[in-house]
Amino acid sequence: MSESTTADRLAEPAPPVSRRTGVRADLVTVGVALLVIAAAAGVGLYYNRPDSGVVIYAFVPPLFGNWLPHVGPGSVFAVLIAAAVVLQGPALAARLPWRRALAAGYLASLAWIFSLAMVDGWSRGFAGRLTTPQEYLHEVPGITDIPRFLREFSSRILDFQPNSWTTHVSGHPPGATLVFVWLDRLGLHGGAWASTVVVLVAALIAVAVPVTLAALGRPEAARAALPFAVLSPGAVWLGVSGDGLFAGVTATGIALLALSTAAFRARRGHAWPTALAAGVLLGYGIFLSYGLVLLGVVAVAVVILGRQWRAAAFAVLGALAVVGAFAAAGFWWLDGYHLVVERYYQGVALVRPYSYWVWADLAAVAVACGPAVVAAARRGVTAAFLPPTRRSLLRDPVLLIAVAAVLAILFADSSGLSKAEVERIWLPFSAWLVPATALLPTGHRRGWLAGQAVVALAVNHLVLTNW
Repeated sequence: MSESTTADRLAEPAPPVSRRTGVRADLVTVGVALLVIAAAAGVGLYYNRPDSGVVIYAFVPPLFGNWLPHVGPGSVFAVLIAAAVVLQGPALAARLPWRRALAAGYLASLAWIFSLAMVDGWSRGFAGRLTTPQEYLHEVPGITDIPRFLREFSSRILDFQPNSWTTHVSGHPPGATLVFVWLDRLGLHGGAWASTVVVLVAALIAVAVPVTLAALGRPEAARAALPFAVLSPGAVWLGVSGDGLFAGVTATGIALLALSTAAFRARRGHAWPTALAAGVLLGYGIFLSYGLVLLGVVAVAVVILGRQWRAAAFAVLGALAVVGAFAAAGFWWLDGYHLVVERYYQGVALVRPYSYWVWADLAAVAVACGPAVVAAARRGVTAAFLPPTRRSLLRDPVLLIAVAAVLAILFADSSGLSKAEVERIWLPFSAWLVPATALLPTGHRRGWLAGQAVVALAVNHLVLTNW
């Protein structure tokens, strides 16, 4: 899609940002976030003492993992890729032809995710990630009849049964496991192939986020956000976890929804198939993870910005088709959801304290987002709600999409169904905070990108992340 097409403006152009405007407030905001992270770490370490009487099951609070300072075969490459994106990313994103910029962003994201995974080594960091006893691939050999698998899925969700599903299979709808079953049926057996597909899909976030902004009338913001979509600390968990796959699938669905609104405005023939495809991907998303129903907040934001309700109608049809297909095959989403909530409190969630995780989760997601996104979120809130910079929230995709992502995270946090591990679980939500980075002053973007890289490299080299 050309920029001349996407520049059918719905949003008022953002005023130029002064290089000095708000920088001190940005740094104060990041400082406050660091204090919250430090508090979460301190309280968590206290709770981890044998005599505390509290169990949080997180040994590097607020992150889920184990302390293990280490280097690996991906270390040098990760540093070099980070340096290249910091030094050249903003300039290349600004001057390359649009499609080449997107292609470069995708390849850079792919290299960044893979190099971080390889810090932990080929087996521990990549090929073996999805083969542990609690992961999806553990169940794949036993699934020989897909219709039967779907009919019986709900009956095996609860724990303490002879045939209970493993942790990740039981904790998600059957769509997640089906992806890996289909890969196996295609001859792509084992952990290496599964991890490769996950990373290939997860890297689509670096395309989907800028494409969405451009399709909604902010191509200059799309170019500004592109390097930040690449160099995200969340890449530590994109490679390799099922949630990376979920984030890539749903981000692509959101991007297709935005593209369909632009296509309807331009009266293009592919408008309705694009909207239908968006609905299918987003509909399948809720069969990857129950919590992804909250991405409906972001989808609604895109429809409001695009002002094309025909796109919404076709997307809803696509999503309902997916729901209907699963129901016809024997799995009803609401039944699975209620059972998985019961299963959730059969495990560590029963003892993990909500009073701690309700705020420590926000510290964990701040680490996964990085300082640039934290500062950008402060700018977004200021621009949307506070004078004198207040702009129309419903006309600017940079603001409304970021606000929608914040709401999705707050809803997920308050539910109490994500106590810990949200640096991974909330990747599909945190990806949509990245548009706010377009609000960062041009002259400071390299510095913020460097901060993103430092956080990712520090976490990956100091912590052995789980799952």
